[in-house]
This record gives sequence, C-alpha cells and structure tokens, in this order.
Amino acid sequence: MTTTQSATDAAAEALRDASPTAYWLDRAAAPPGRPRVEGPLEADLVIVGGGFTGLWTAWQATEREPGRSVVILEAERIAHGATGRNGGFVAASLTHGLTHGEAIWPKQVAAMHEEGDRNLAGLIAAIEGAGIDCDLRRAGKTTLAIEPWQVEGLRDAQALGAKYGVDLELLTRDEVQADVHSPTYLGGLRDRTGTVLVDPAKLAWGMAAELERRGVRVFEASAATSLARNGVGVRVSTANGRVDAREAVIATAAYPAPLKRLGNYIMPLYDHVLMTEPLTDAQRASIGWGEGQGLTDAGNQFHYYRPTADGRILFGGWDAVYYFGGRVDASLEQRDSSHELLARHFFETFPQLAGLRFTNRWAGPIDSTTRFTAAYGTALGGRVAYAVGHTGLGVGASRFSADVALDLLAGEPTSRLRYDIVRKRPFPVPPEPFRNPIIQFTRHSILSADAHEGRRNLWLRTLDRFGLGFNS
Repeated sequence: MTTTQSATDAAAEALRDASPTAYWLDRAAAPPGRPRVEGPLEADLVIVGGGFTGLWTAWQATEREPGRSVVILEAERIAHGATGRNGGFVAASLTHGLTHGEAIWPKQVAAMHEEGDRNLAGLIAAIEGAGIDCDLRRAGKTTLAIEPWQVEGLRDAQALGAKYGVDLELLTRDEVQADVHSPTYLGGLRDRTGTVLVDPAKLAWGMAAELERRGVRVFEASAATSLARNGVGVRVSTANGRVDAREAVIATAAYPAPLKRLGNYIMPLYDHVLMTEPLTDAQRASIGWGEGQGLTDAGNQFHYYRPTADGRILFGGWDAVYYFGGRVDASLEQRDSSHELLARHFFETFPQLAGLRFTNRWAGPIDSTTRFTAAYGTALGGRVAYAVGHTGLGVGASRFSADVALDLLAGEPTSRLRYDIVRKRPFPVPPEPFRNPIIQFTRHSILSADAHEGRRNLWLRTLDRFGLGFNS
C-alpha cells in the first residue's frame, strides 16, 4: 500500500467530518434505554453481558426450558461492545477457519465443521422464525489475493475445502475484477455458503425484544461488581442491586469480568472500522459488486468490507492494537493513525471512489485468545459457566458457545462437550510486563511476513507449532 502525502491528505479530508461513533449503534432505530437493576432480584439463571453470547444464552435457555426465569445484566447498553461494532459477518466456522482447525484439531475438525454448519443453519432459522429484521443476506464471502504470494494460498484453501466437502470457486484475476472492480485484486476464492451478512445491532436489538416477550428481564447500566456463592446458588452484585440465582453465565468478551481468572486468557485488541456515506448510482456502478457479498483480504493482516442496506460500504480491520495491561476504555476508540491508514487503503482498493467521504469512524475491543477460539469452563463448584474469547468470529460462534455454557451448567455430557476446543482451554496469555512486548513483537513479525511474501520468521513458526498466535 502506498503512503504518499497526497494519499494521506485525501484520507484525512475524507475523514474530516466523520462522527466518532459506531454507525450500527448511532441510528434512530436504536431502542430506548432499559432500566438498571435496583435492589434484590431472584432468577433461575443470571447472565453477565448483553452481547451476542449473553443474548444467545438467554435464547437457548428459554428454548430448552420455557418459563425459565432469566436475567441479563449489561454494563452499558445492549450491543454496546463488539456485538454492535463488528462488520456483520456471520461465519459457520467454529475453528477460525479450516486451515487453523486442521492444524490444531486434525481428528475433530471434520465433526466441528459439520457442527458449525448446523449452528449457522440454526441461527438463521431462529432469526427468521422470530421475524427479526436485521438485513440478513445469504451473500457469502470472497477472499481476495492482493499480493502474488497469496494466490497460491487461495488454491491451497480451495483444496482443503474440497477435502471437507466445501465447494469453493477459485477466481482468476480477470474473473474477480469483473465481479468487484478493484485494480488491487489478483485472484479470489468465492464461498457462497459459509457466511451470511447481518446488521449486527439490529439483530441484537431484535433478539433482546424477543427475549423480553418470552419473559427474560434485561437490565442495562448494570455492571457486575462481584460474583460469589450464595447457598446452593450464586449472587451477582451491581452498584445498585443484586441478583441471586441458581446459576450464572459469564459472557463479557473483552470487557472486565467478575471472574478474574478470565483475564489470563483474553488479549483485548482494538479493531478499527470506517463507514462511508451512501454511494450514488454512478459510484455503485463503478465498483460492480452486484452480489453484495462480504470481502476480505488473504493476508495475515487483513481488511474486511461489505455493503449495507442503505448503500454504504463498511471497511475495517488491518490494524489490531493492544494497549499495555489489556486496557479497555472508551477513550481508545479513536486512533487517528489507524483510521487514516484504513482510509488510505480504502481508496487504494477503490480509486474510482475518490472524493467519497466517511460518516463514521470507530473501534472496539476484540476478545482474542492465543488459540483464536473461545475459552470455556466452570467456576464456583459448577454454578457458573463462561464462554469468552471468540477472536473476531463471535457473531456466529456465540450461539454455539451459548449451548456449550448451558451444557456445562447442566453437567450432562453432550456431543458439544466432547470437542477439545471445549474441553481444553487456550494457552494463558503471559502477564504484564511480559505480555505487551511479546504481543508487539508478534505484531511486528506478522507485518514483516506480509511484506516478505508470507514468509514467517522463527518466532511465528514456533507459535504455529504450538497452535498459538495473535489475531483479530
């Protein structure tokens, strides 16, 4: 990617009036705020976290046991965190892709691939069955080679997909550019079934409304301050009240959890995103993209982008930033260097859209783990289950995780609990002051690999050998 002064100036101008808010959340369609917890409450199940994992846990709990008393505690607003800040890609994969799955769980990846397909089908059926309007599109995804060395990687990915019964279409340079008009594309891999697109905030808002119709009590501005045993159950306390319940599920993603051990597994990585103004008819024609599928680069550092229902383009990724101590704070959601870099990359991808402006710029923390997949477990004698660490693929995998958490609380073996991805937790992240330099060196190594035809240095090869890494 070029970094000329003119490109930098054009990027800064395109961002000049961009609102420092997440587009999905900053709309008139946002529901009014819900009350906070006041005083003591009782429930069968209390869920800490009002993102997709928490919402799906409540959803599946009421499916399993209609009439079950369920309370959701959200520290901010429903969808405030990663749920309302992502690109709206809903992937079937539970293993961060087949390549990663085969490398770490070679004996189980086929079954987990089938599990992921069933999970995505169930997710779609649940959304459509409840009539949730979230712009759900079965548009699939195209992975793009933008460097010559990435073309061979697409061929390898096609062959691996065929091994597991996935029909992936390999596109030549001319074919992919005829589909989406960008001079940067050297090849593509079209997957029509493994990804759907949604408006993530509208999905979360619709789920919360449906859950309330089922009798679930949803509270906002109710951050959990402590978690403790309470007789045969648990007590979750907030600043203004408490919930006593038989069981609890922790679904806090990258945000601080009342279960301190989770900090050993989570690396909060800030992912940055831009949203354009609506394109004109001429601008839309200039880029093609008639199927409106999701797009992503094939590099280690990658972009993801997709069109929206109102004719905009969301463009995010590339620069995953870790702050010392795993800091998570609203003040970190604006980073000029990251947003300007994204804007430059956008116009290098679509030079025909020069002059287009961005209306929103934001970021949010991704709950990454060393294994790129979630950590599951129980605490307080099996009264508490947790599912955190989806590493950028939580929009779809969160539904599977919800079932895992409920299975763990039930204490009865299920097909889901036999997978090593559930039984074995990721390798812990080293504590500070060692964590920050290790992560920064790994980031530097990844950038260097992309700049040298994908060649991974000794450090990255060592991490690969043990199934470890750094990814958003």
